[in-house]
Amino acid sequence: MDNITIVNSASVNDSISILGLIVEADFVVQLVMLILVMMSIYSWTVILSKKKILLDSKRDIKNFSAYFSTDKTLNELQSQIPSSSTMADIFSSGYKEFTHLELGDKQANAERAYRLMNTTANSEIERLDSNLSILAMIASSSPYIGLFGTVWGIMHSFIGLASVKQASIAVVAPGIAEALIATAFGLFAAIPATIAYNRLSSKIGDISHQYTAFIEKMFVIFQR
Repeated sequence: MDNITIVNSASVNDSISILGLIVEADFVVQLVMLILVMMSIYSWTVILSKKKILLDSKRDIKNFSAYFSTDKTLNELQSQIPSSSTMADIFSSGYKEFTHLELGDKQANAERAYRLMNTTANSEIERLDSNLSILAMIASSSPYIGLFGTVWGIMHSFIGLASVKQASIAVVAPGIAEALIATAFGLFAAIPATIAYNRLSSKIGDISHQYTAFIEKMFVIFQR
């Protein structure tokens, strides 16, 4: 008798697969899984695009800093800026404002240039920050959406037991397994989004600090 039970359990386990559970899941659970898959795809799209943008920004800072450190006057730097970039825009906005009124108060010109450079830098930081809030939303909401699918699936499984005369683990297991897959989908979407959000926010903060340091340096140069 025990041998028959073991064989039957083994055959049930062999017949269960993740793909089969997804296909045979309740419509609501399938809908939850589809939503989570779409959220995961969108989050990875944002992650990869932001990573490329931040790499370009860091490369721009490195290249412009190397160019700026050469022994050239501000006039030469302005006339020979190698390419249009954020750092070049920050420098040009400050330099043009500082030299706008050559006979004016140099201190007042320097302060206006300082504010304008900060405005240019803040606009770039806002651009880098765009869509990060979506990553935060996906990171925080995905587990709850997956949990909703799990609760719904388990509830559906127990409702189905009402029509079964003799309940066994072989009857309950598939329904609970397909319900738990929804939670796995939620974690699959949330974990990368959480890690990426924290990592990208840290990199944007580093870029912001470098912009601020350059602006402060330019302000000191203008005040001389």
